[in-house]
Amino acid sequence: MRAPLSDLPIVLRDVTLAVHGVTILDRISTTVVPGAPTVLIGPNGAGKTTLLRVMMGLLRPSGGQVRWDGRDAAAPTRRAIVFQRPVMLRRSAAGNVRYALAAAGVGRAARSERAAELLDQVGLKDIAERPARRLSGGEQQRLALARALAREPQVLFLDEPTASLDPAATKAIEDVVRAVAARGIKVVMSTHDLGEARRLAGDIVLMHRGRIVETADASTFFSHPTTSEARRFVAGELLV
Repeated sequence: MRAPLSDLPIVLRDVTLAVHGVTILDRISTTVVPGAPTVLIGPNGAGKTTLLRVMMGLLRPSGGQVRWDGRDAAAPTRRAIVFQRPVMLRRSAAGNVRYALAAAGVGRAARSERAAELLDQVGLKDIAERPARRLSGGEQQRLALARALAREPQVLFLDEPTASLDPAATKAIEDVVRAVAARGIKVVMSTHDLGEARRLAGDIVLMHRGRIVETADASTFFSHPTTSEARRFVAGELLV
């Protein structure tokens, strides 16, 4: 019996992405391996969202190479992404998850039970029948996480999942991220919140002007940053 295909490691070699003559990613080389969450940090416009989309396979680089477990063309069947502002379908929370399950090929008979399990995992079991578009921002983000998990991904990309959320909603999202990571799903996420990066990251990738300027495990990054950009960013200074 053949082993199921993996998407890890994700290896980027000299990846460049330019749009209308503007360089968004500039010779990015990095490797994503199984383990604790990888957290991308950096100022607005650093290229974090674009890098997530390239890793997901949504954007094709202008130059360089992306490989998923040694393959340079891999359908995103084992990858999922949650955007900063997820779109809610005009149906209940449970209906949104059932739709995602159908798209993932789950049989009709199993969808309701599986949807209930996923909603329970993200703390939305009690509001399963509430219209998704009437949920709070934090609840919608957790619902988007449930939809992404319907794909049973090996890698989950999260783009600023707690942006503009209050502390209680942020904690709820972070709890889900920890639970997902504990199940062996690789989480790669971006954030502006250094506190969140400290709480969740296994390793840190600092980006600035489309380049990776420092990569290290989280404890080393925050205690002994080696580049001037990292030292300034950790100190709370603006990178421009």
